[in-house]
Amino acid sequence: MPLDPTKNPDWKIAEAAEKNMKTVYELAEQLGLKKEELLPHGHHVAKLDFTMILKRLKKRKDCKYIDVTAITPTPLGEGKSTTTMGLTQGMGKIGKDVIAAIRQPSGGPTMNIKGSAAGGGLAQCIPLTPFSLGLTGDINAIMNAHNLAMVATTSRMQHEHNYNDVQLKKRKLKRLDINHRRVEMKWIIDFCAQSLRDITIGQGGKMDGFLMKSGFAIAVSSEVMAILSVATDLKDMRSRMGKIVVGYSRAGKPVTTEDLEVAGAMTAWMVEALNPNLMQTIEGQPVIVHAGPFANIAIGQSSIIADRVGLKLADYHITESGFGADIGFEKFWNLKCRFSGLEPNAAVLVSTMRALKSHGGAPVPVPGRPMPPEYLKENVKFVEKGCVNLVHHIKTIKKAGVNPVVCINAFHTDTKKEIATVRRLAEKAGARVAVSEHWQYGGDGAKDFAAAVVEACEEKNNFKLLYDLKMPLRKRIALIAKEVYGADGVDYNADALAKAKAMEADKEISKLGVCMVKTHLSLTDNPTLKGVPKDWRLQISDILSYKGAGFVVPVAGTIKLMPGTASDPAYRRVDVDVNTGRVKGLF
Repeated sequence: MPLDPTKNPDWKIAEAAEKNMKTVYELAEQLGLKKEELLPHGHHVAKLDFTMILKRLKKRKDCKYIDVTAITPTPLGEGKSTTTMGLTQGMGKIGKDVIAAIRQPSGGPTMNIKGSAAGGGLAQCIPLTPFSLGLTGDINAIMNAHNLAMVATTSRMQHEHNYNDVQLKKRKLKRLDINHRRVEMKWIIDFCAQSLRDITIGQGGKMDGFLMKSGFAIAVSSEVMAILSVATDLKDMRSRMGKIVVGYSRAGKPVTTEDLEVAGAMTAWMVEALNPNLMQTIEGQPVIVHAGPFANIAIGQSSIIADRVGLKLADYHITESGFGADIGFEKFWNLKCRFSGLEPNAAVLVSTMRALKSHGGAPVPVPGRPMPPEYLKENVKFVEKGCVNLVHHIKTIKKAGVNPVVCINAFHTDTKKEIATVRRLAEKAGARVAVSEHWQYGGDGAKDFAAAVVEACEEKNNFKLLYDLKMPLRKRIALIAKEVYGADGVDYNADALAKAKAMEADKEISKLGVCMVKTHLSLTDNPTLKGVPKDWRLQISDILSYKGAGFVVPVAGTIKLMPGTASDPAYRRVDVDVNTGRVKGLF
């Protein structure tokens, strides 16, 4: 019998489940994989040789494709990964052949306040420790590849500063004349390290680098991670890697990793990372783990490769998009599906009474503090008022021409009246609704939810992208702001406006997709504004160019690419049993 999640922490539930989990060899047999297509990393984690799998199964028809997203969350999150695992387990319980794809967690939130995103309760991805602490090294490879580009950039600047053209020629170096004030890349690290956001490098003598301002971003916000998310194969990855713009010359010309002759070495770090990782739910359904989180500051999608593999190996493939539908689903819709050519059969919109009450006027929950009493007792008024946010996201999914299924991720404090209110308003907005108790009961608690998703997959879709790439950049940004966020318009500061105009004048950059950076805690760029705010305009403070990944990155508001660590981070409770070597305290 599994442990009771109302009495046990997630790590203890995972530890107990791991005693009976399948080996990767059993998972491979379950999926019909050949021996040579499995690349084991121990007994319970493996990489998949996606090239061999896709080549062998090229003629097999793709299965049903489901995306999991959510309403605008509270700072605590609303259990999207838990729901993805619960739906996968629920489909298993009703006899469906199913596989899921989720994103690898970042060390930042794992050691901070959000946890490892393995799910929770009786709906988890296991084994928990390797999942949470680096897995097979994909993020480490991303850090090495990205930071190698920074090494190449800063060392070239030092040498060009110290040597004349004749001396550079002897060293077989071409002068790139990089403007130290326009180095667009930063260093990366996979922790929330706010003290590294802005730094000065190159202090010392002329052999100690080039003196300049620099900084760090979190690893999963790297363009290299974005490329891992959207690349279709190694050739595509190598091509994209060489298009990364590290900065600009004094004449305003973009300087790429290909110009620095570092793109090949960067790709060498990423060869193994291109193969997705195989794990399992605590009930033994296969789960592919690939690419990273943070749809607020990154693309935030499980990889195209993971989805292409999953679509060949089961009857239902469930993939996950980060945060709310305004950013996670929007990027799935207009970036990932555009790049992959894949179209979903249904989309799950995760909702909780906690988030609805927050949007309805209840005090916003604060991580590490007791839950406000408004969330522990019935309050239909807060729920009903907060449903405007739920309906807004339903409309967004329907604008994509996709069938939405609202999943009420149930807590024991939810009441019948609150649930009935959500069901009434969501069905009125044109969505199916299912209550799921997967956190407490695993797959058994998600059977009705799974059945609702199966029904939605059988209905016809009319999938369509929101914008054409021929549309001018600022019109595309305005369209996203209006149709997805509900803004009245978009305002730019002087620097962002100058960048936007320059990008629109560049024929190559002007045709890239749009990957917004925006707070996940509000439809607006102000995280304190809940529900569906009216009479507001989106404020764009910067625009980055990710030519390798294939999109431009408008930055809305004051959001940072390097989050901060809170005063009561998770690492305070993580430890190791020195007798067994088992890690405890992860969640």
